[in-house]
Amino acid sequence: MILIIDFGSQTAHLIGRRLRSLGVAIEYADPEDALNVIKTKQPKGIILSGGPASVYDKGAPTIDQNIFDLGIPILGICYGMQLTGFLLKGNVVAGKVKEFGPAMLHVERQTPLFSGLSGKPFQVWMSHGDKVVGVPPGFDVIGSTGDVAIAAMQNQKKHIYCVQFHPEVEHTRFGVLLLRNFVTNICGLTVKRERINIPQLIETVKKDIGTANALCAVSGGVDSTVAAAIVARAVGKQLVPVYIESGLMRNGTKEDVVSLFRHHFHIEPVVVDAKEQFLTRLRGMSDPEQKRKAIGALYIELFQHQAKKYKGVDVLVQGTIYSDVIESQGTRHADKIKSHHNVGGLPQELGFRLVEPLRAFYKDEVRNIGKLLGLPPKAVNKQVFPGPGYAIRIVGEVTSERLDREKQADDIVLAEMEKAGWLKKVYMSFPIMTNTFSTAVKGDGRFYGEVVALRIIQSRDVMTTTWAHLPYGLLQKISSRIVNEVPNISRVVYDITTKPPATMEWE
Repeated sequence: MILIIDFGSQTAHLIGRRLRSLGVAIEYADPEDALNVIKTKQPKGIILSGGPASVYDKGAPTIDQNIFDLGIPILGICYGMQLTGFLLKGNVVAGKVKEFGPAMLHVERQTPLFSGLSGKPFQVWMSHGDKVVGVPPGFDVIGSTGDVAIAAMQNQKKHIYCVQFHPEVEHTRFGVLLLRNFVTNICGLTVKRERINIPQLIETVKKDIGTANALCAVSGGVDSTVAAAIVARAVGKQLVPVYIESGLMRNGTKEDVVSLFRHHFHIEPVVVDAKEQFLTRLRGMSDPEQKRKAIGALYIELFQHQAKKYKGVDVLVQGTIYSDVIESQGTRHADKIKSHHNVGGLPQELGFRLVEPLRAFYKDEVRNIGKLLGLPPKAVNKQVFPGPGYAIRIVGEVTSERLDREKQADDIVLAEMEKAGWLKKVYMSFPIMTNTFSTAVKGDGRFYGEVVALRIIQSRDVMTTTWAHLPYGLLQKISSRIVNEVPNISRVVYDITTKPPATMEWE
C-alpha cells in the first residue's frame, strides 16, 4: 500500500487515481494523523501531496519529522517538496516568480525516479509560489526548469525524492511513468492494470437506496446520465428521473433527455418548467458564489416539491464527480475554489438522503463507465456543460436579454466548431458575456457594447487544461458572426489561460 498524506492539493486525489490505475492499493491520511497511520498500516511508500499553503504560513500543515527517518520511501510533490526542504534544514523561499502552468524540465542526472525518461527536456505542470533554493544536507539536485533551479531533488541513501511539479496531472508528459518508477523502482511494488468494477458499483448503489424510490436529478450532461444509468441497473423502476427546465441549459437539452430516457431506459422522465423561477431567483445577483448557491437551493426546492408526488421518495441521486467536490473544498486542508451548485451550493437542510455513485471518479472515468454500461456514444461523449448552466457564463446579473445573447453566441460557437470538424477535438467550447464594454465601429458610427470572450480548451480529467490552438480562420469566423449577429456585442477575445491558474469556467 502507498500512503498519500493530503496537504489539500486540488490534485491530491488524482495521485491516488493514477496509482489505482497501476493496480496499487492506496490510502489517505491528514498530516496531523500521518505518523500514527504509518505505524498502524505500515505502507511500502509515502507520498506528500501538494497544497495551497506556504510553509511559512501560520498554522501551515506539517508532519512529524520522524517520518523521514523510518526508512520508508518518500515522494514529495510541490508543497510536499517544500515541506521536506523546510523540515530537513534546506533553504525554502517565497518565489518572486511564481509558476502556474507548463514548464520544461531538464533532468540533471539519471535516478531511479527518472528511469526511462527522455534525455531531452520535457513538459511538466507547475502550480506553486514557494520554492527550494538550497537542498537539505545529503540531497542532490536532479531536475531544473528555466525559472526554478531546484525543480527535483533526492536523497538516494534515505530513499527520499521530491519534485516541484505535479506528475499526477495529465499535462506532465511522463508523469505516470514517474509515479510508476516510484512504485516499482523505489518502493519495490509490482503494478497491474486496474479495471473499474461495474457490478460492485451497482451493488453499492442498490444497498444505499434499498427499497426507497430515488429521485434522480438529470441535466442532460454526461455525469447525471451515467449516474442515472447506474441507479437504473441497481433499482430499476424505483428510479424517478427529473429534468428541471431552468432555461439555463443549451438549446435542445430537454429533447435529448426525454428521448434518451424513453428509448434507452424505457422510463418517462418528469419535466418541470421553471424558467421564470430561475430568472426571478437570480434577479439582482452578480456575485458568482451567490448565483451558484441560489441555483442549488432552487433545484432542491423543486426536487422536494416533486418528491411529495411519489410514495417513499427519500433519496436524491446526483451526478457529482470528484472535481466538483475538491473545488468546493472537499478535503481538510484544501482551498475552496468555487461552490459547485451540487456540492457547496446545496442548502444545509436537504430533506433527502444523497446518493452520488460517481463522487470518487473523474470525468474520463465517468465516460468510461458510461461506455461499459452501454450508453449511446452521443450521451457519453457529449461536451461538458456546467450544472448552473449559462448563469455562470454571464458575468454579472443574469437578465433575459443577456441570456438570449449568450445562447445565440453559444449556438454560433457550436455550429462553427462542428462545421470545421473541431467540436469533437476539444473538451469544452463556449462564449462568456464578460460584463466588460468597449468601443466599436458599426455602420461607420461609434458603437459601445459588451465584450464576448471565447473559452475553448483541451482536458481529460478536468484538473488541468490547455487552450485549443484553433486555426485563425475559424476564430475569425466565430468572431465575425458573433459581432454581426448577436445584439449589443462590440468585440470577441480569446482566452488562452491554462488551468492552473485559471479554472474551467470564468465564474
